[in-house]
Amino acid sequence: MTLEATDLISRRSQSTNGHPHPSTASGTIADQATDLASLARATGTRFILAVFTTLSGKPCAKLVPVESADELQNDGVGFAGYAAGSIGQVPKDPDLVAIPDLSSFTPIPFIRDGLALVHCDPHVEGKPWPFAPRIILEKALAAAAEKGLTVKVGAEIEYFLVQRDEEGTLRTADLLDTSRQPCYDARDVTRMYEHLTSISSAMNTLGWGNYANDHEDGNGQFEQNFRYDEALVTADRVMTLRYLISVLAEQRGMTATFMPKPFADRTGTGMHMHMSLWNGDRAAFPDAGDPRGLGLSDLAYSFIGGILDHACALQGVLAPTVNSYKRTGATATTSGATWSPRRATYGGNDRTHYIRVPDSHRVELRGGDGSTNPYLAIAATVAAGLDGVERGLDPGTPGAGVASDALPMTLLHAMDALAADPVVTAALDAAGPGVAEYFTSLKREEFFQWHNTVTPWEIDNYLTAF
Repeated sequence: MTLEATDLISRRSQSTNGHPHPSTASGTIADQATDLASLARATGTRFILAVFTTLSGKPCAKLVPVESADELQNDGVGFAGYAAGSIGQVPKDPDLVAIPDLSSFTPIPFIRDGLALVHCDPHVEGKPWPFAPRIILEKALAAAAEKGLTVKVGAEIEYFLVQRDEEGTLRTADLLDTSRQPCYDARDVTRMYEHLTSISSAMNTLGWGNYANDHEDGNGQFEQNFRYDEALVTADRVMTLRYLISVLAEQRGMTATFMPKPFADRTGTGMHMHMSLWNGDRAAFPDAGDPRGLGLSDLAYSFIGGILDHACALQGVLAPTVNSYKRTGATATTSGATWSPRRATYGGNDRTHYIRVPDSHRVELRGGDGSTNPYLAIAATVAAGLDGVERGLDPGTPGAGVASDALPMTLLHAMDALAADPVVTAALDAAGPGVAEYFTSLKREEFFQWHNTVTPWEIDNYLTAF
């Protein structure tokens, strides 16, 4: 990428008050060019990854040479949807055609020289495909816009860096990262300097505003953050960043895993979302006269109330794997805390709650984990929160909770809650019917595949017990 193109990206991502420009997306320079071929030329791009995301969060792509950029923009690129995975197709269905969103164009020369990616909206026979997570989120944001509201989101990206030993056992990539409380340890961060700084430099080259990179609570666990932005922009960036982290870790002989609980005795991997609503340029959450002391408006409390009211169903989207419930169900870790909510409560700057209110401008939803599909997670949460706004729900006193606030114990419990919740299912079905039923069916099947597997724990406990 040329110096001029880098400067364009950096300038394009800035706006007043230090916040990213509302129309930015994944480091775009779309206001400098009107077509994909021009974007490619301006950034020295030779190949473009045309990416879409399945319901399970898998990034799928075709590698398109720049000579076919016009064809990609005008006609899209075709996929056999069933082969891609959980995208609502069977083998006999017509092609799924990925249509690029030029605003998401992202040069990624730090992966391969001359490479860029663009996020796409899948279509089938000329119509948006309702099982595509990005399209589901676009529907949710359109519903918010009809109420005069813009949704902005920040996401915390946590992951483990691991390797396998000669026997195939999973271990921390840094063999010296062994302390009982490794969180924020400067020595552990320094040993991973090359990896962390390569990711940080990539984000800042793209104008995302990386502001912190740290060692998290588990041995081998790290977190890297970027500035919040409009919801679709942030969801695209989460998917892009997972890809960048995974590939750059692999180049250094490591595996980056976003698996919620790769080690039974360590803190799990979350994906906390910081959410806010805006009326144009005015933040809708703050209210200095708040009698409850958190500085929030009635709208903000109702938004919180909606999320809490639908929390059990939301967990089916926020924590969508069998492994997720070994994070939220954890009782202890070697560091002494799980940092994972077990009940749907809210409070101030207190990380034991499902919803934390760090300041009057945002709320932090702590139920999501590293397996979360960011498009679905934001779409479902926005729908739940806006339902609370429409119904004028009151979440009660900050810090209070009742026994019924318990979150689902397993993926199966979460799917039962999701299927029974008309608001969350409607959010998934926003672009067309059948998505929620398809999603819950896939996840129930996943649960029973795990349930039907005989584990080493069972052999150890039952082989000679009777």
